[in-house]
Amino acid sequence: MQPYKSGLKPFSQDLRKQMTNAEQLLWSRLRRKQVLGVQFYRQKPLASFIVDFYCAAASLVIELDGSQHFEAVHQVNDKKRDQGLAAMGLLVLRFDNRQVLQEFDEVMQVIFDVVERQIPPGPPFSKEGKTGP
Repeated sequence: MQPYKSGLKPFSQDLRKQMTNAEQLLWSRLRRKQVLGVQFYRQKPLASFIVDFYCAAASLVIELDGSQHFEAVHQVNDKKRDQGLAAMGLLVLRFDNRQVLQEFDEVMQVIFDVVERQIPPGPPFSKEGKTGP
């Protein structure tokens, strides 16, 4: 798990209570290990940021952007944020809310494909459910 500034925790908890429609829809498919059995977290503090969705196993951050992110100042801030997260070894996927709401299956396919590429292959399982030969 990545470190974070502890002062961000109350803000992340508030954000979880105020999720957008797009965030709620995406969370309904990311929660409970529905994507290749990996755990996702929502509104997760990482370093000095709060990311929309985070998957430690895949070193993946998913950000959903509202219309304000099309403004130049937000694009500059998003680029800096993405660079900071990339410096931590994290891949950042960005979707706008419209994509999630109108092209949900396509968004989920992108996420599935990225998670599949990002997670390291696990050891094989024997018939008894134990790892190894």
